[in-house]
Amino acid sequence: MSSSKNAPSEDLQSIAGIDRLIHEPARLMIMAYLYVVESADFLFLMHQTGLTHGNLSSHMSKLEAASYIEVVKEFVTKKPHTMLRLTDKGRTAFRAYRQSMMQVLDDLSDN
Repeated sequence: MSSSKNAPSEDLQSIAGIDRLIHEPARLMIMAYLYVVESADFLFLMHQTGLTHGNLSSHMSKLEAASYIEVVKEFVTKKPHTMLRLTDKGRTAFRAYRQSMMQVLDDLSDN
C-alpha cells in the first residue's frame, strides 16, 4: 500500500461519526420521507415505508425523544389523526447525516 493513500481503517474512521439514530434503516426511511415534505400523516408513512403500525410507532417515539420529529395528534371527524414533521433539529441532523455518508463514500472511492 502506498504511503500517499490512507489505510482502509483510517478511511472508515469517518463512519464512527454517523448518527446511529438516523442510520437505522426504518428511521432513515421516515426521516427521508419527512425531509422532502412539509408533513405527513401516520398512515401515509406506514404505507410508504412498509412498516407495521407498532414498528412505525416505536421508531417515531425514538425520533420524537431526540426532538428530530414533531408528532401532532388530533381528532378529525371523531377519528384519531397523527401528523409528523421534521423539526429544525431533525432537518439539520438529516443534512449532517447525508453529508457524513457522502464523505464516507467519497473517502472509500479515493482508494
